[in-house]
Amino acid sequence: MNFEGLDPGLAEYAPAMHSALDPVLDAHLNPSLLQNVELDPEGVALEALPVQESVHIMEGVYSELHSVVAEVGVPVSVSHFDLHEEMLWVGSHGGHATSFFGPTLERYSSFQVNGSDDIRQIQSLENGILFLTKNNLKYMARGGLIIFDYLLDESEDMHSLLLTDSSTLLIGGLQNHILEIDLNTVQETQKYAVETPGVTIMRQTNRFFFCGHTSGKVSLRDLRTFKVEHEFDAFSGSLSDFDVHGNLLATCGFSSRLTGLACDRFLKVYDLRMMRAITPLQVHVDPAFLRFIPTYTSRLAIISQSGQCQFCEPTGLANPADIFHVNPVGPLLMTFDVSASKQALAFGDSEGCVHLWTDSPEPSFNPYSRETEFALPCLVDSLPPLDWSQDLLPLSLIPVPLTADTLLSDWPAANSAPAPRRAPPVDAEILRTMKKVGFIGYAPNPRTRLRNQIPYRLKESDSEFDSFSQVTESPIGREEEPHLHMVSKKYRKVTIKYSKLGLEDFDFKHYNKTLFAGLEPHIPNAYCNCMIQVLYFLEPVRCLIQNHLCQKEFCLACELGFLFHMLDLSRGDPCQGSNFLRAFRTIPEASALGLILADSDEASGKGNLARLIQRWNRFILTQLHQDLQELEVPQAYRGAGGSFCSSGDSVIGQLFSCEMENCSLCRCGSETVRASSTLLFTLSYPEDKTGKNCDFAQVLKRSICLEQNTQAWCDNCEKYQPTIQTRNIRHLPDILVINCEVNSLKEADFWRMQAEVAFKMAIKKHSGEISKNKEFALADWKELGSPEGMLMCPSIEELKNVWLPFSIQMKMTKNKGLDVCNWTDGDEMQWGPARAEEEHGVYVYDLMATVVHILDSRTGGSLVAHIKVGETYHQRKEVSEGVTHQQWYLFNDFLIEPIDKHEAVQFDMNWKVPAILYYIKRNLNSKYNLNIKNPIEANVLLAEASLARKQRKTHTTFIPLMLNEMPQVGDLVGLDAEFVTLNEEEAELRSDGTKSTIKPSQMSVARITCVRGQGPNEGIPFIDDYISTQEQVVDYLTQYSGIKPGDLDAKISSKHLTTLKSTYLKLRFLIDIGVKFVGHGLQKDFRVINLMVPKDQVLDTVYLFHMPRKRMISLRFLAWYFLDLKIQGETHDSIEDARTALQLYRKYLELSKNGTEPESFHKVLKGLYEKGRKMDWKVPEPEGQTSPKSKAWDGTGETGLGGL
Repeated sequence: MNFEGLDPGLAEYAPAMHSALDPVLDAHLNPSLLQNVELDPEGVALEALPVQESVHIMEGVYSELHSVVAEVGVPVSVSHFDLHEEMLWVGSHGGHATSFFGPTLERYSSFQVNGSDDIRQIQSLENGILFLTKNNLKYMARGGLIIFDYLLDESEDMHSLLLTDSSTLLIGGLQNHILEIDLNTVQETQKYAVETPGVTIMRQTNRFFFCGHTSGKVSLRDLRTFKVEHEFDAFSGSLSDFDVHGNLLATCGFSSRLTGLACDRFLKVYDLRMMRAITPLQVHVDPAFLRFIPTYTSRLAIISQSGQCQFCEPTGLANPADIFHVNPVGPLLMTFDVSASKQALAFGDSEGCVHLWTDSPEPSFNPYSRETEFALPCLVDSLPPLDWSQDLLPLSLIPVPLTADTLLSDWPAANSAPAPRRAPPVDAEILRTMKKVGFIGYAPNPRTRLRNQIPYRLKESDSEFDSFSQVTESPIGREEEPHLHMVSKKYRKVTIKYSKLGLEDFDFKHYNKTLFAGLEPHIPNAYCNCMIQVLYFLEPVRCLIQNHLCQKEFCLACELGFLFHMLDLSRGDPCQGSNFLRAFRTIPEASALGLILADSDEASGKGNLARLIQRWNRFILTQLHQDLQELEVPQAYRGAGGSFCSSGDSVIGQLFSCEMENCSLCRCGSETVRASSTLLFTLSYPEDKTGKNCDFAQVLKRSICLEQNTQAWCDNCEKYQPTIQTRNIRHLPDILVINCEVNSLKEADFWRMQAEVAFKMAIKKHSGEISKNKEFALADWKELGSPEGMLMCPSIEELKNVWLPFSIQMKMTKNKGLDVCNWTDGDEMQWGPARAEEEHGVYVYDLMATVVHILDSRTGGSLVAHIKVGETYHQRKEVSEGVTHQQWYLFNDFLIEPIDKHEAVQFDMNWKVPAILYYIKRNLNSKYNLNIKNPIEANVLLAEASLARKQRKTHTTFIPLMLNEMPQVGDLVGLDAEFVTLNEEEAELRSDGTKSTIKPSQMSVARITCVRGQGPNEGIPFIDDYISTQEQVVDYLTQYSGIKPGDLDAKISSKHLTTLKSTYLKLRFLIDIGVKFVGHGLQKDFRVINLMVPKDQVLDTVYLFHMPRKRMISLRFLAWYFLDLKIQGETHDSIEDARTALQLYRKYLELSKNGTEPESFHKVLKGLYEKGRKMDWKVPEPEGQTSPKSKAWDGTGETGLGGL
């Protein structure tokens, strides 16, 4: 606050005038304020008392609650509400600081900060208070103890400070620089130059630093570089105050008149989105202070020095009825502040009084204040004082209670010898992963214990299964060698380690040596990756989904088909389901079922993944059934069909749905039968806990043909009655989907017990086959299956933890019953020959996939899938022909590894818990049409309407393709895309100072441009789509993308706005037709768009003009060097970038003679890199040097560039 501009009389104020005040009242002081106030002989108030206790406060309307005297007769220079505790701080012109506690303004502390200068600003921190005077910064505890005292140069005249983060401070004043102070080291770290006469007020938002100058200007500066981004000339005289809220900047100040400076009654208001002034706000007071008080609306509080306060909306009209009056004791108000809760206002006047106005009877200064620490009362006042300087003073004066017990001082000396407790051993996992730099070791935190807590005794106990809320306890801390982890390495949660190059140098081949594509896990809600893989490897589902295409913007079937197409094209490179998961997040049913996890819950594993993936399994089948129900044709099914395969059903229903007959029998004899269908079954376990053998087939039959007693309405009895409800099956599905529902210790014990029983029976069976008369020892089992043993039997490890059969046989009986039994390839059909299964209603189901929940407390757990991949998938991926084998694989996000088939059914319930089972009917593929017909047609490239309401033909930036311009195989298309940020990057600093990216920023495509690469219209764009998004945009990246706020909003945008799906279809058509895309950095573009493009269809100028083990060169530098073009001046434009990439490709063909002279082109690249190093890879300004395209190379034999 520049006091010299407010009142000329205050500029001549001398603190020495008040050094010795007589105990008499000032003529301007209200005598009622000093009722019962005692003044010491030096004239300083001993305590400040409220005026009156019974003050009626109307809720929601600001009224005066209390007034107190801080320092009699000495003007208050600054006031500040503590941001951490319920306190109000005030500073005086005499350098004295006083704090008041709570809304009653009880004096908490009072101390001298500076002996001569006034306190100009106060800032509260967690451990103390910062006080700024003319050339001194002092950090003091709330009780008055000095933490540090930082002296500035005597020539400095500081007026304001700004806390940019918890340890960095900016200080500005009436000089041509601003200082940056590190509060940890108490040292000046940076000095930023500003224009004279300096900065007196500073504010900060998440976009800019705002600096107010005494000349009447407000400058907006970059948060990182502090460079001026924009300036507003608010007032011609001087600036009094300003405040920022949201997208509005409001200022008040003085204007130059013939007689001098006059207070301007017009507030200048600016819109920070468009960076321009809006209609000034005329008020009815002389504004000296202003603050935004955002509660229900963005209200402004405007305060005059005479005590008038007016509330108004910054974009509305000021109403004289909204003025209230503060009654200052002195003639002027000197300071004003608003609490963080917006419930309290504080005013300080020129006579040392503080006035508290609130809008509630019991206000709080902060939404969450910590408890204030008060001094303890003295408890020994009644005891006689002891003079410790007297040697003969009897210590018996201190009263001690009489006792007959032995005192602690009588403890034997032998028992009092110090015996320090042995320190606990360092975690072996820390020692294993520790890296030493000099004599200091660094290791990642295994996060096995609470922060800053090391137990001395580690409880040795077995892990208990409890998947209701958390995963099981980690073996770390229970075993002697914690690094020997219970969870196998390939089953552990995999994470991508990001570097400066992002994903380019991450070795995915280390995790996946197959030609199948994994899925990346860093996208929100990617826990369903394993289930996406299961659906993909169901051949009828894969073909059906890829044949589907509809007009819905967010259709899961369409997006899943696009993702399956990417998985088909990939040759081992990972894909990501970002577009599919984006559509998934927009479906209300997914949110209602709790399937959309917050990032924090997903990262920490708080959600129960087993229950979550089973709910997701039911949801995705139901959603796909609904999406396809009206579009699928019945000809897709070649089978007998019957009544089930009606035209109203989808192929998903034909594959998964099972018709049920539910019978409800009341005890009165009344029976009700109704038909229903289900897409999956949930296992129902027997209640008895005996250790008898129970086949999986028996449990499955019990779960399908469920019988239970429950209360139900009986029409005959006309009331709720106990009824017996039974469920019979009418039709068996082609794909049997089972949710295991192992969600508690009870179900886990059942699986464990049945696996033990099955293990004992298997050993007994196989040992009996070898010798019925010979005693068999378990230790001799290893000899079985060896060449010497002649009998090939399963190993003991393959039989452990196995209860699930690889095949089951199911038969429909004539009385609507169901028979189920376990079946192996060596068994004969129990109810008829295998070839006559259709006639007998006997079907064999083979296990195709198991989804398991991995319990790992160190990573929060994860989900993986075991999938039996059929021969058709191997034939598409393998180079050689005639591949007919099947193979089980483990799919753990982007980790894919072949496994033995026994591993798919082994479940160690301590860490590997079954969640979902998929059984498919044998010879399933022969029943369905497995041909894929690309549903994307050429008409997607024709003209389409824009979603934007304000879009006009005059704003069109592209010409759509005509029918005679349809691209052909090998045609060139220039492509460029711009992006916006949805989620910021998450990173951490390691203990050795290096930065580690935990989660990369989530980008979303905002603009896609395609430019014709040949023909008479070469260089003219035929696609220039702005992508509408419903998700919140964190950063539009306008400097790099050219996208501005509002461009993606259909209500106000003037661009050609489309949906992501519409533009995605255009690019998919171009890829499928075989065009070649030319661009700069296309790998990232396609990754964010979520497209898989064959490498022979990508011509990336980043790599065309790149030398091995050298840096990548920007498009801007390449355009200047080779084409003499200055692009990307203020911002990026995708049309300009796409055209430039096309021209660079033409130049590449010219320089390399269509790739026939690599040596000569290598010399050109060497010259390019030499020039770039000399110029620090920066394009010169227009007045600088020109492009070297007209210059010849030196006499080293290199080809001249004169003809470029």
